[in-house]
Amino acid sequence: MADANSFDVASKVDLQEVKNAIDQTLKEIQQRFDFKGTKTDLTLKDKEGELVLISDDDYKLKSVVDILKAKLIKRSVSVKAFAFGTPEPSLGGAVRQTAKIQNGLSPEKAKEIAKGIKDGKFKVQAQIQGDQVRVQSKSRDELQAVIAFLKGKDFGVDLQYLNYR
Repeated sequence: MADANSFDVASKVDLQEVKNAIDQTLKEIQQRFDFKGTKTDLTLKDKEGELVLISDDDYKLKSVVDILKAKLIKRSVSVKAFAFGTPEPSLGGAVRQTAKIQNGLSPEKAKEIAKGIKDGKFKVQAQIQGDQVRVQSKSRDELQAVIAFLKGKDFGVDLQYLNYR
């Protein structure tokens, strides 16, 4: 298939940029007057792929989430990559919230993307390869049309289009 062109549809999160956004958020929290003397903290658990936010009450926790989202957007990290859970009570009257980092496409999302491409009646083949979808075609114009089609749809995750050749 030397004459075939392809690209990969993936959902990757740059953890270094996430760490930088967390550091900036913590720095801003330390400088803000309304957070003076509070038990507000953000912890990134790399191995589990989650972020734990702790604050004194729901209002402060919501403010921390808003600050974090703004910092992530500034660093070109999609907020769609985070699945924020519901706030729950923690020790000492604090409130805790966990956010799962969705790195890679889940099998269900990959099937949904492949099905969406097939339903679009494009002259391409879509294959699920691990946590990404490979799209192949003889025509580069078809691949460009698939990318435009995927950008127009919302699958609930941030998509990147890699290895276009």
